[in-house]
Amino acid sequence: MASYTMQLRDCMPKPATSGVDDKIYEMQVRICKAFANSSRLRMLDLLAKGERTVSDLQGELGITTANVSQHLAVLKAAGVVTTRRDGKQIYCSLTIPEVKQACQLIRNVLRAQVRNERKLVI
Repeated sequence: MASYTMQLRDCMPKPATSGVDDKIYEMQVRICKAFANSSRLRMLDLLAKGERTVSDLQGELGITTANVSQHLAVLKAAGVVTTRRDGKQIYCSLTIPEVKQACQLIRNVLRAQVRNERKLVI
């Protein structure tokens, strides 16, 4: 008589992974990398309030136009910012409202961490 032993891992459901999940994770990595810069976060915060020209962003952020362009290229590559040209002006805006919500959510998490650290110090 052959003995058969079953291991617990054989009974556990296997996580469903698909190419779509992998693509979503890769997109998330690109967005997180794009968010990993204070100038880009400030830029996203300004764009969350409404469309801005490149020169508006440059003035409000206090950085060079070349630097604004570099940051915009990163944000565009991540799919969170779009631009349009009207004559000589280039207008920038968020691609979808969820970008604003994502930034607000991250900020809320950070505020909660600060509150928790204050509670631990007391």
